Amino acid sequence: MSYVRLGRTGLKVSRLCLGCMSYGDPGWRPWVLDEEASRPHFRKALDLGINFFDTADMYSRGRSEEVTGRMLKEMASRHDYVLATKVFFPAEKKGPNREGLSRKHILEACDASLRRLGTDFIDVYQVHRWDPQAPFEETLSALDSLVRAGKVRYLGASSMAAWQFAKALYTSDRRGWERFVSMQNHYNLVYREEEREMIPLCIAEGVGCVPWSPLARGFLSGSRRRGEPADTARARSDEFADKLYFRDEDFDVLDALLEVAEARHLPPARVALAWLLSRPGVVAPIIGATKLPHLEDAAAALEVRLSDDEVAKLEAPYEPHPVLGHEPPTARDVGTM
Repeated sequence: MSYVRLGRTGLKVSRLCLGCMSYGDPGWRPWVLDEEASRPHFRKALDLGINFFDTADMYSRGRSEEVTGRMLKEMASRHDYVLATKVFFPAEKKGPNREGLSRKHILEACDASLRRLGTDFIDVYQVHRWDPQAPFEETLSALDSLVRAGKVRYLGASSMAAWQFAKALYTSDRRGWERFVSMQNHYNLVYREEEREMIPLCIAEGVGCVPWSPLARGFLSGSRRRGEPADTARARSDEFADKLYFRDEDFDVLDALLEVAEARHLPPARVALAWLLSRPGVVAPIIGATKLPHLEDAAAALEVRLSDDEVAKLEAPYEPHPVLGHEPPTARDVGTM
């Protein structure tokens, strides 16, 4: 495992991040593993050298944070891993002030996450989405106060328009507040719209990109074929994926991926992840794993070097996606990410 700085910070994270949405309460989503079934995945991740773990307060209605916190506390020193979580959506209960990015919700949600995680501080506290109903200054001031209070070490963002992120960075700089150091954005071989504005912005501003859905909900593992129905528990219950993928053009990209993978005698997921790891600005793709070989294959992707011709072949079939608006999706949608 190799380690790199998260953006321009001095914080060093592994080139892979374990996404912990898959661990918590199977009653929340049918593909989620319970605590005991999750245990080997945390052990394997740590054994592979992964030190970066990402969750959110709304995953499994808070249960994911509880499981993540307990597993890491049991298996590692708090100084040896980087723990990230998110705020925006309602967690345990719904209510008019139990979601969004108001000062009230941010401060209360952070305290609740600290309790569930069983820790005194969060390494990277991320806004899960941007809140158009909360003033930028209120949100950024509240986040800054958490850093100054010692509850949070660094701030991160996720899934917003580039103009919103640019405005947030400018506002933080102008007011002397802590700025975002990472962007958790949607980026993979079949969704490359972030290459237009967000990724160049992040590179210019020294913000590290931590892409979610690096394998497009398993689509880039080759588990889905053109004209065939979904055949996994997650795919069958993942309505949001149908809004993101499975156009004819996406299957053209998959066909190119399968050709390159076959020629290299490698699994398609390993090649797709190797491509993403080689992209400018990408620090650590977030890997979701419900089977141990998923983690082993992800780690093996770090050793794959693609030629210029292979990269060109993988990228050639891509056709622009309609941009899904950056208004916050529903909690149900986020639960399928």
